[in-house]
Amino acid sequence: MMQAAASSAPGKIILLGEHAVVFGRPAISLAVGLRLRLTARRSNVFELNGSPLSPRIHSYLSNVLERNWKGGPLSFETTSDLPSGSGLGSSAAVTVAALHTLAQLHGNPPQEEKVAREAFIVESEAQGRASPIDTSTSTHGRGLFIDSRQGDGLLWTIRRDERFWHVHDCTVPRMNFVIGHTGISAPTGPLVAKVKRYYDKSGFAREIIDEIGDITLEGRKLLQNGDQEALGRLMTRDHRLLAILGVSCVQLDKLVAAALPHSYGAKLTGAGGGGSMIALTDRPQKVAQEIRQRGGISYIVEAGVPGVRKEEF
Repeated sequence: MMQAAASSAPGKIILLGEHAVVFGRPAISLAVGLRLRLTARRSNVFELNGSPLSPRIHSYLSNVLERNWKGGPLSFETTSDLPSGSGLGSSAAVTVAALHTLAQLHGNPPQEEKVAREAFIVESEAQGRASPIDTSTSTHGRGLFIDSRQGDGLLWTIRRDERFWHVHDCTVPRMNFVIGHTGISAPTGPLVAKVKRYYDKSGFAREIIDEIGDITLEGRKLLQNGDQEALGRLMTRDHRLLAILGVSCVQLDKLVAAALPHSYGAKLTGAGGGGSMIALTDRPQKVAQEIRQRGGISYIVEAGVPGVRKEEF
């Protein structure tokens, strides 16, 4: 039996379709070169980075252990390029990396689809209502297109209650993205629940969700064709619709406005309410500078990177 193992998993940006994907509409996500690394060693007590593991504080990792570990105590260490609550998939990355590492400790070669399915269950239980987009992207890497219908490049289909998602591999051409993090931590669950309440009581909100879905379908074609100008315009349009749904905020809007003069398009990414925005640009250094001048934290990132993988420890 192995005494220690390590894995790393990437964060993600949602190019188009966040929030709408929870309701079965399509979305496109890209794995980015900001990674979380997790090492697990057999120990006398369950702990994370030297502190006792708490189900209340460390809900994702605790849930992973409860569902997938029957052995003795483990000591976990994590290092991350991903700020927590940033909309960049930090909770998915720790969940995926933990599942991948536990499989190694069990002596089993980690299976991509199994990790993705189990990670989605863990996130759903922690958040209340989630889509598999973060966990599948962190597992598979590269790019994903998620839709209610099957198409070319199908990886797996995930079902929960009456909802289901077909997860497809998506080709990612070389593009420059800048992430602007507001520094505001915004948990996903309450924002997803907020949109759900609006969706349930308002036909207008349902129309917005449908329009975001249409934008995403168009965006997939533009992505495949490498039409960055038209893709950027869709990103900006998507941001305005998400703002109408109430998931943007003053700081996000400020960073989007700062990036737009030097970008093809810009939008919030992830749940919103804080967290991060993204800009598609050929002037990444200039956009990063503008974001910093508005009080944001900037990251110039490579998109379409590999998914979860074994690491040395």
